Amino acid sequence: MSLPAWARIGLWLGLAFLWLPVLLLVLYAFSADPVPFRWGGLSLRWFRELAADERLLEAALLSLRIAAGAATLAMLLGGATGWLLARGGTFRGRALLGALSGAPLVLPEVVTGLSLLLLFVALEAATGWPRGRGAGTILLAHATLGAAYAAVIVQARLARGGRELEEAAADLGATPATVFRTVTLPLMAPALVASWLLAFTLSLDDVVLASFLSGPASTTLPVALFSMLRLGMTPKVNALAVLILAAAGLALLLAAGLTRARVARGRGGD
Repeated sequence: MSLPAWARIGLWLGLAFLWLPVLLLVLYAFSADPVPFRWGGLSLRWFRELAADERLLEAALLSLRIAAGAATLAMLLGGATGWLLARGGTFRGRALLGALSGAPLVLPEVVTGLSLLLLFVALEAATGWPRGRGAGTILLAHATLGAAYAAVIVQARLARGGRELEEAAADLGATPATVFRTVTLPLMAPALVASWLLAFTLSLDDVVLASFLSGPASTTLPVALFSMLRLGMTPKVNALAVLILAAAGLALLLAAGLTRARVARGRGGD
C-alpha cells in the first residue's frame, strides 16, 4: 500500500526537520571558525582541542559511568516491579505499587529533583550519608526515573502472553525457579534490554535532576554543556556531538547485525 503524495511530503519534511540540524552540527564540527555555526574552512582543530579539554572529557566519562550504573539498577528494579505487577496476581497494595512505580513518569522532573534533594539533605543530617552531593546521588535519581520506564516496558511485554508456556512448564514438573529461568526470563529479555537502553539514554541526556543533585566535583556532561551555553560555546561541543553520534551509529549497526544473524540462525534451524 503506497502512501498518498501529501503523506510522503509530510514524512520527508518531518525527517528533514529532525535530521537537518544534526547534519549541520556535524558539518560545523569540521569548521576552523571559532564561532560554532559559521563555516571557516575544513579543519580538525576542534577535535584536537576537545582531546586536550580534560574538564569536558571528565564530564563525559562521568556521565557514561552514571548512565551505565543507573541503567543497570533501573533494569533490575523496574524489571522486578514489572514482573510482580504482571505475574503477581492480586495482592494487597498492588494498585498502590503500580501508582507509585509509575509516578515518576507523570511528575515534572523539577518536582522529582527537588524532592530527592530534600530527601538526601535530610538523610545526611540524620545519618551522615550521603556526604555531599555527587555521582552517587545522581545515579540513584536517574535509576529512580529509569525504573519507572522499565516497569512499564516489562509489564507490557509480559502482559502480551507467555502464561501458557509457563503453565506448560509447571505442568511438566518444573519448579517456579526453573520456570522463571527457562521461560519467563527469555520472554522478558527483549524488554529488559530495551529498558536498559532507554534508562541509559535518559540518564545521559538529563539536565534537571543532575542540576539539583550534582556537586562541584560531579559535573555531568549535560550540566557542563548548559554552563558553556551561558558562558559562550565553542565548536568543541560540535566535535563532541560528532563522537557521540558516531558511537550511537556503531551501536545501532552492531545491534542490527546481531538481529540479522539471529534471524538467519532461526531460519537455518527451520
